[in-house]
Amino acid sequence: MTQPQPQPESLRQALLNRRMLTCVFTGFSSGLPLYLLLQLVPAWLRSEHVDLKAIGLFALIQLPYTWKFLWSPLMDRFTLPWLGRRRGWMLLSQLLLAGSIPLFGLYQPQLDLWHIAYLCVAVAFFSASQDIVLDAYRREILPDAELGLGNSVYINAYRIAGLVPGSLSLILADHLPWSSVFAVTSLFMLPGILMTLLVSEPRLIGAPPKTLREAVVEPFHEFMTRHGWRHAALILAFLVLYKLGDSMATALATPFYLDMGFSKTDIGLVAKHAGLWPSVIGALLGGIWMVKLGINRALWLFGVVQVVSILGFAWLSSQGHFAAIGATERGMLAVVISFEALGVGLGTAAFTGFIAKTTNPLYTATQFALFTSLASLPRTVVNASTGLLVEQLGWLGFFLLCTVLALPGMALLFKVAPWRDED
Repeated sequence: MTQPQPQPESLRQALLNRRMLTCVFTGFSSGLPLYLLLQLVPAWLRSEHVDLKAIGLFALIQLPYTWKFLWSPLMDRFTLPWLGRRRGWMLLSQLLLAGSIPLFGLYQPQLDLWHIAYLCVAVAFFSASQDIVLDAYRREILPDAELGLGNSVYINAYRIAGLVPGSLSLILADHLPWSSVFAVTSLFMLPGILMTLLVSEPRLIGAPPKTLREAVVEPFHEFMTRHGWRHAALILAFLVLYKLGDSMATALATPFYLDMGFSKTDIGLVAKHAGLWPSVIGALLGGIWMVKLGINRALWLFGVVQVVSILGFAWLSSQGHFAAIGATERGMLAVVISFEALGVGLGTAAFTGFIAKTTNPLYTATQFALFTSLASLPRTVVNASTGLLVEQLGWLGFFLLCTVLALPGMALLFKVAPWRDED
């Protein structure tokens, strides 16, 4: 159990402290490899004329994010011989990521697609392992009063990290060989490595699990018996479904922009930056509003905005392929991306707050890994079908389907987060 931290006296004090700065670095380090897999690798494959079906199936290489709870008990149970239980695993995973990302530049998509897939799985495994320990570290250093704001700051840094593979790297790809692009991208893991070396270990009350069985069994047993297995099953279903529609809608965002006629530079300068500040504002406002609204009502209100924002993609796709790209077309893209990013920022802030609230501090790493693994299911298993769905339905039909699939998660709020219940 983590040692209680002093409660913040004001919003300013809660925002301007070392714990929030740590959340910035953990978010950036966590987001970079994921966005590399979600945005840069698909753009690379599409620019090298790999078909959409194959690109869509590449979502399966993210399965380590879904199954990371299987090895999270090992990171709770065992301590590496340097830096401590949390920081040791943090450093190891970050060094492996920094070393593996440049290896993409050694392959050619038309000739080495399977080798690229294997490397993606390795990067996803290292990234998921980093997420396990970063989530646990963040949960253990934040007092309960700072959970909402701390996770919002983390989300902002997470999204900002996406500008590197999703914007800067795409712009560089118009001027440099892909091998140089991946090498430059890997250098952005260095701030996270520096953070790991400078921060201190969380101060814990009690010893870590003494046996592997204790590390594996107790976190699951506590969750299933806390309010009964039926309520636990509803929570697990909610974690899978709440962001299903939004996740599917953005799974092939970069190929969608390219198919609409936008260049890689348009995507790097317009699409990515149009989503930055709305997502940052949405996540930060979400964290602040949750203090007044509570997490339950935030899930309702922010979830509605998240669902409606998917329809913006449907509207843009209804315009058809643009023969020429001018200020009007770029403006349309910026509006759609901005509204979607605002909805995602709000929805993710509430969703991450719900996960943190549901996690028992006694079993941080394993329970947090379980919940975030389930939350990543749409991004991995379901998103593998998006390429096939687009070819069958077209972009407009696909985005309308994503809107419909966002509704079951909202319906589960009646059970897992009723509007009138206190958090």
